Amino acid sequence: MHRHVTSLIALIVLATSSARLPAKSFVYISLAGENAIAIWSMDEQSGDLEYLSRVEVEGEPGGLTTDPQRKFLFASLRSAGKIASFKLDPETGGLAPISVIEADADPAYIATDHKGRFLLSAYYFAGKIAVHEIGEDGSLDAANGRWQDTEDKAHAIDLDPSNRIALVPHTGPNCVFQFFFDAADGTLRSAHPDRLQMASSTGPRHLAYHPRYRWAYFDQEQGSAVTACRYSTRTAILKPVQTLPSIPADFEGSNSTAHLEIHPSGRFLYAANRGHDSIAIYQVNQLNGRLKSMGQTATEKTPRSFNVDRSGRFLYAAGQGSGKVAAFQVHPLHGTLHRFATYDVGERPWWIKVVRFGK
Repeated sequence: MHRHVTSLIALIVLATSSARLPAKSFVYISLAGENAIAIWSMDEQSGDLEYLSRVEVEGEPGGLTTDPQRKFLFASLRSAGKIASFKLDPETGGLAPISVIEADADPAYIATDHKGRFLLSAYYFAGKIAVHEIGEDGSLDAANGRWQDTEDKAHAIDLDPSNRIALVPHTGPNCVFQFFFDAADGTLRSAHPDRLQMASSTGPRHLAYHPRYRWAYFDQEQGSAVTACRYSTRTAILKPVQTLPSIPADFEGSNSTAHLEIHPSGRFLYAANRGHDSIAIYQVNQLNGRLKSMGQTATEKTPRSFNVDRSGRFLYAAGQGSGKVAAFQVHPLHGTLHRFATYDVGERPWWIKVVRFGK
């Protein structure tokens, strides 16, 4: 009896100690020019980054994502037409290879469902999307992929917070495909109509969902703008309500948007401008989802990707054209950005992902 009580106390102490372990964050950067994923540590208080190591991969790495439990990291290997999975080490940030599967031409975007059971991918040149089941060990199997033709230049695929709606922006036919997602078996079923058709030369590219309300946003690659939409989990149909430019009215150079992301609080939205080389900042009205432009903040050259950390205090933008990452503090009330550091990270950083472990 005494031994059982002692063991129970030891388990309680261990669980309490584990719960009190400080959070750790790591930043993963796809280096397309070096066929590698660089790993940096992030200081939880200051947001400062420190280089740790790198992992070589097959071909040019693009999109990075993790499962909701942050056990695994997945990487699109765009030039090789493959997708890789890695086991994440929450103590060191290290990546241990698990699997690499053949996919299709140029997997432009990857994301998991909200239960971490399936990996969804969109294919820029192949004009299709796919769903692969994720093994309990993080492995992917090319044989269990479910493929669906859409149209040219499928550029992203993401699920809404309900895990029921999948939207797929296409920069080619200027539309966003609309699907129902079955979280039980990973199948996709087209809505009716099957797409939101936009005007020519708009180019819907990436999208973001509000974390609490049925609002979705996508950037226009050719239109240099952001569109706010309402949607229904019953019909999966998007209804545009507002479009705002992502660049100043007096900008005369060429520009294309690259990435879109909503703040964890749902109060701010950000879009990357390639050409104007900036992050466009918007405040999100929490009553109706409409946007208010807060201007732009300069980044490194060609900000292809950026990411806001889970705490919502820092934003990191990868400059594809400079080989540097710009680090910003996020103003908690206005969402505006203050640049506090710049880091040389390597050749052609395409994607950046902040992963936080612990509380």
